[in-house]
This record gives sequence, C-alpha cells and structure tokens, in this order.
Amino acid sequence: MKTKPLKHPTESIPRVNVITLGCSKNIYDSEVLMGQLRNNQMDVVHESDKIRDNDIIVINTCGFIDNAKQESIDTILQYSELKEQGKVGKVIVTGCLSERYKPELEAEITNVDAYFGTNDLKSILANLGADYKHELIGERLLTTPSHFAYLKIAEGCNRPCSFCAIPLMRGRHLSRTIDDLVKEAAILAKKGTKELILIAQDLTYYGIDIYGKRKLDDLLRRLSDVEGIEWIRLQYAYPSGFPMEILTVMNERSNVCNYLDMPLQHISDNMLTSMRRGITKQKTIDLVNSIRDKVPNIAMRTTLICGYPGETDQDFEEMKSWVEETRFERLGCFTYSHEEKTHAHRLVDDVPSEVKEYRVEEIMNSQQEISLEKNERKIGNSYKVLIDKKEGDYFVGRTEYDSPEVDNEVLLDAAVDYAGLGSFVTVKIDRADDFDLYGHIVK
Repeated sequence: MKTKPLKHPTESIPRVNVITLGCSKNIYDSEVLMGQLRNNQMDVVHESDKIRDNDIIVINTCGFIDNAKQESIDTILQYSELKEQGKVGKVIVTGCLSERYKPELEAEITNVDAYFGTNDLKSILANLGADYKHELIGERLLTTPSHFAYLKIAEGCNRPCSFCAIPLMRGRHLSRTIDDLVKEAAILAKKGTKELILIAQDLTYYGIDIYGKRKLDDLLRRLSDVEGIEWIRLQYAYPSGFPMEILTVMNERSNVCNYLDMPLQHISDNMLTSMRRGITKQKTIDLVNSIRDKVPNIAMRTTLICGYPGETDQDFEEMKSWVEETRFERLGCFTYSHEEKTHAHRLVDDVPSEVKEYRVEEIMNSQQEISLEKNERKIGNSYKVLIDKKEGDYFVGRTEYDSPEVDNEVLLDAAVDYAGLGSFVTVKIDRADDFDLYGHIVK
C-alpha cells in the first residue's frame, strides 16, 4: 500500500499566494497587502507556481477594458476550479473587477470565499486573520526587482473622460501627503531602490485636494533629495492644466528623468470633445511643443485610442498624420472598449472591431518606423543604463528615457560584458533595431 509523503512542517501552515493582474497601481496595492501580511508574521508569496493544497489565493483583478476583464475572470475561474479539486484552500478576489462587478461575480462564481473592492485593505486583512498596522507607512514587499519601485502618489481620479471606468473603480482623486511619500521613498532607498516610478491615475492633479494647489513640483524636489534615489520617473500625466513648473524641476535636478508619460488619446477635435478631454487639437500641439522647448532632450510617451464611437476615416487619418509629424519617442495604441456606466457607453459603438484593429496596426507601423529612426540616431553615443535582468545571452537594461515593461531596452552581450543586476553602467550604442539598442560597456 502506498503512503502519502510526509509534509514539511512549514507546508501545514496556510500560505497566502497573491496573484496580480493589470497595471502598476495594482502591483503597488499587492505589495502593500503583502507587506502588511508579512508584518503579521504570515507566510506570503507572489504568484508562486508551486501551489499547496492549503494555499489562500488572493487575486488582485483588473476591470479596465474587455481583454483585462476577461483575463481576470479566467484567473478567478482557474483558481476556483483548483479549490473545487482540493488543490488550494481558499480563493479571495479583490481589485478593480471585484469593485465594479461584485454582485455579478458573487452570483456567477459562487465558490469564491470572499470578494473585496479596491479600498478594502483592512477588510481583506481581517478576513485573513491579520491586523492592519498603521505604522507600516512605506513598508511593502516589492514584487519588482529591488532596484526600482513604483510609488503611488494618489488614488482615484476626478477627470470626466467619457471612455474611462477608473473613477467607478477607484473613486475620486485622493493625494497622499508629501511627508508620507518622502518617508516611503527613504525606506525604499535604504533597501536598495535606485529608481522611483511615480504613478497615479493623474499625476498632474497631485496636491489640489489636500494643499489647495498642484504640488507635484514640490514633491519632486523633496523626493529628489532622498539619498540613494538616482532616477525619478513620471508616468500618467494629464494634458489639461498641465503644471509646466515640473519641467523646471526636471532641468534643475539630475535625478529627475527627462521622461514624461502623458496619454493624449486622440488629436481630432471631434474625438477630443466627445471624449471630454478638456483640450483641443491646437492646445495639445502647443503643449507638446512647449514641453519639448523647455526640456529639449525629453522622451515623451503617449497612448492613443482607435475606434472610439463616431471615429471617421478622416478623424483617424488626422491622428495618423499627427503621430507622423509629432514623432513621439514612445507610443502605445489601443482599440476602444465600450464600458458600462461610462459616459461613452450612451453612444453607439459603431466602429467595427476589424477596423479598430486595422487602425491600431497602422498607427503602430508608423511608430515602428519613427522608433527605428530615433534609435539609429543613438548609435555611437554613450548613455547611463540601469541593468534590470539577465535574459538568455544578454544583460538587459534601460536608459533614463525608458520605463520598465513598456519601453525600449538596451542589450549587452553577456559573453563580452558583465553587469551586476541593479547597477548603473555607461554603455556605448553599437547598433539599433525598432525597439531595442545594442551596445557595450565603456569605462
């Protein structure tokens, strides 16, 4: 008769396995949850492939657009089935999808143990038998490599964009205090973090709710003074009411990267008006030109939407021409997703899916040519590069003009050069392709 192998003593203790889906804001939330659990002396891991039959699975979901929602639903179904088979102990769902569709999820996927929303950290901890520790400001369990970390400076959004469901899931804009953010940055720096990536649904609104005016420039200066922080990167700026004073800080402080991620979504006045963006085509063009005038070597990243309701061939061609004229350093493009309870959901989703896909492909083909041209101009130049990982035969890093996961990478032949992970090296660029640079370390 066969006997079951004896379990290691630690395997009998329930472990929390956190699964994170969606954007960097969800990554941050998972890290905060994991930090709280670890400080409650609980065993916690992030996306472990080695699943135990008494694991507590916490799925931090995304509910932003159709593809993300489907991935979240598929993941919930996957783990709820494992629970049915006795291969995991409990399944808990949190995050944006759960915030937005909790009643529907509870009715359809009934063997999930509990559903929580985006601001239910204390309730999740209580469900897991853990205490919320107020003193843990800035204490997180990083899921990124330790040399870079996301720093969420605000929650929610007050903008009225017609296509966006974020306010439904994240609530209204709520800034964190400068003192708390500086404290968190200092804690991260002491643990080896060299790059802070500032995130929020709208960075440029920072401070209005608690200080009565935009204070992103003051926050940048304070963070820039934190010892050990060598790069500070800005993601998700909003164009309407853009605080130009942050560009002064970029020029003043060498550790504030010459990089700006500012989703512009479209350029046609027809589309911008319907999208409720609060800006016109000409004001958008003037803003981009002003930013480039004030910081001549800035890398600007933007994202665009194709196939918004009512988008005509003329609207699309206008956007494509603008992309080719403006020549953004980095650009992403997405098909419109018709989201319930948004203002745009009242409109007819009248652009066929194949047309949406075609338009995205056209924009990205143009951007591919732009990116290649800009990369080829870098050949022969040297750049400060932060090494993120070793992948196959290459060490892979980034310049200050590139954010993790979404932007270009610099590849070093590991047979020629050695670079420690998380280290800064000076790299001379030898060759380039559409979205990557290849080079060698120079002393």
